[in-house]
Amino acid sequence: MQRPSQFKSVNGGKRISMEDKILIFIPAYNCEKQIVRVLDQLDEDVMRYVSGVIVVNNRSTDHTEDAVVRYAQEHPALPLALLRNRENYILGGSHKVAFEYAMRNGFDYVIVLHGDDQGSIHDLMPILESREYRKYDCCLGSRFMNGSRLQGYSLLRTVVNRCFNLWYSVWAGCMIRDLGSGLNLYHVPMLESRYYLKYPDKLYFNAVMVLADPYYRHAVKFFPITWREDDQQSNAKLIRLGIQLLKLPVAYALRKKKFMESEMRERPVESYEYDVICENVRSE
Repeated sequence: MQRPSQFKSVNGGKRISMEDKILIFIPAYNCEKQIVRVLDQLDEDVMRYVSGVIVVNNRSTDHTEDAVVRYAQEHPALPLALLRNRENYILGGSHKVAFEYAMRNGFDYVIVLHGDDQGSIHDLMPILESREYRKYDCCLGSRFMNGSRLQGYSLLRTVVNRCFNLWYSVWAGCMIRDLGSGLNLYHVPMLESRYYLKYPDKLYFNAVMVLADPYYRHAVKFFPITWREDDQQSNAKLIRLGIQLLKLPVAYALRKKKFMESEMRERPVESYEYDVICENVRSE
């Protein structure tokens, strides 16, 4: 199935923290125009804190994979691996692939940075530099709190998303600042019970993860991020997604234990498998 990673906890001998082994996970689906820009975000300042990077290609039908292979060849010092899902696991399934990869390869933290170049990993830098992330089970980027910056995002969508955040906050009994941005950080030991495996593989996987935080009493920090829309194309069917999002917190509040432990996938997957397409190996 999967072959072990050969990433080492170094980046040219310049990493600042040897205590924490941090993985960046980039989910990618049909983002050949944006993926190189995302990888270009991983400059020396970022990589001082990072041990490895994986791009998880969810069966893209464009040239996303070719772009990543070419980038890896052109940047051999970047500890980058390209994984290809053996089936279309959708966004939630790609998260499950990455979480399992992080656990199997001894990472302490995993950063999620979406491959469509809407978010900037540099918004996470203050938390990495201060080591504030160590106080929390997860640090979740928010597009809709003080300090956030939206570019090319319509007023209507902003209002709708803020209403969803309020709706979830009421039913969850805690303040929720975003149902799922493209920049999050998770403490890997929090994931080891694999409580999330039965959660939907669809695009609202992150919304269920947000509801799981108060249920499992995770320590959560929301932090402001920059979010922009330029040449990205959404894969979401917005009306159907919106209806599903409205239902989820109500079902959660009515029967929390049953909700969090039930099978939510339309097609349960026994094992989220992938192939390693290429990998830049770093040595100590």
